[in-house]
Amino acid sequence: MSPLYYFGHWVGRFIFFCTMRSGVINSAVILRKGGYILAVTHLSHLEPICLSILNHRPIDWITRKEFFRFRPIGWLLYALGAIKINRQGIPVSSIRAGISRARAGRIIGICPEGCVTTGPDAAIRQGTIRKGCCSIALWAGVPVVPCVVLGTHELNRAEPWIPFRRARIWVAYGEPIYPRAGGKSNRALREELAARIVCSYRRLYSKLCETYSISDCSIP
Repeated sequence: MSPLYYFGHWVGRFIFFCTMRSGVINSAVILRKGGYILAVTHLSHLEPICLSILNHRPIDWITRKEFFRFRPIGWLLYALGAIKINRQGIPVSSIRAGISRARAGRIIGICPEGCVTTGPDAAIRQGTIRKGCCSIALWAGVPVVPCVVLGTHELNRAEPWIPFRRARIWVAYGEPIYPRAGGKSNRALREELAARIVCSYRRLYSKLCETYSISDCSIP
């Protein structure tokens, strides 16, 4: 963990302590050793921030190039270990960077839905995911840890950030999904792995709703 990441992590934890309550299922999974892909649902732009604060291992997030447009923000993202990706083409360099870092034992964070996705298009319901995370997992030979985060859509307003824990988020980690051995990536293997990730998302979503009495209609 770089000094900047370390500083931001603990400042964020203090802010969370003052403003937010969190419910987490299967938190031990995130502490596993070695590299893996953390594949996260995407109901808002705040999942990466929340998970980086909640977890003590640093996460290298694959981040859309649009967020690097302004130099100070781009410099900060690079300093925090982000990997820039261009979603308009075949992101070969981004996938190679993800493979290299995963093999080196780092956590690669990615939101495989590609953008903020709600309603029936969300992977927790009827939607699908992009296969970039599957390519990285297959070539790097590392597992995918599915993660469902709920409640982040409410954090786009100022009110939840007022102290005394007005906000609430819920997080569920799935068991690691191991790709087939061999270090190869083809369409059939990517499709198979993506289907397993989506299936895990839906199980985790149901478990969160059941455990914390969350109504589906309250989730966008």
